[in-house]
Amino acid sequence: MRKRSRTVALCIFGATAFALAGCREEQVDAQAFPDLESCKAAAAAGDGLLTVADCDAAIEEAQQLHVESAPRYESLSVCEEQHGKDACGSEEQVASSGSGSIFMPLLTGYLIGNMLGGRGGYARSQPLYRTSDGKFTNAAGSSVYSGNSGKAKLNSTQFSKPQPTMGKAPMTKATAAARGGFGKSGGLRGYGG
Repeated sequence: MRKRSRTVALCIFGATAFALAGCREEQVDAQAFPDLESCKAAAAAGDGLLTVADCDAAIEEAQQLHVESAPRYESLSVCEEQHGKDACGSEEQVASSGSGSIFMPLLTGYLIGNMLGGRGGYARSQPLYRTSDGKFTNAAGSSVYSGNSGKAKLNSTQFSKPQPTMGKAPMTKATAAARGGFGKSGGLRGYGG
């Protein structure tokens, strides 16, 4: 009788571990770069997750997401409260479109995920912005990172397309404060070199 109980317990434990593993989010290799040149240099040196062509495509995608989904503010002062002094510009300057009366953060890097694994896999990307405390955040403000360069394993959901902000009402001081500040909702992540 005892042997059967032990076998049943092991089977239940194994099934539970398997079920929990199935619930975990998919992890992808990710790398952050402050600019296109650093991505291409890492790809050329063979120490990046991407090829030079991947860098071009992923950074083009991040720049498009920046234009469509970067946080927008009603004034330069509100933008700088969220992103730091000299980290913002008018929508017209930053996105090369829109009006001069809406303000957006400047791009300070790119987060690129290798969705298929291995060099030359399918790359997804996100723009990175400085936060007021000197860290970095994505366009949705859902995650905060300690740096804008380095490698890490991240959940694939970090590369989900953010909600568009283009054409929507810009954040005021009150709406930015109501959400706890831009980029305050995610967990801090670091990058190793």
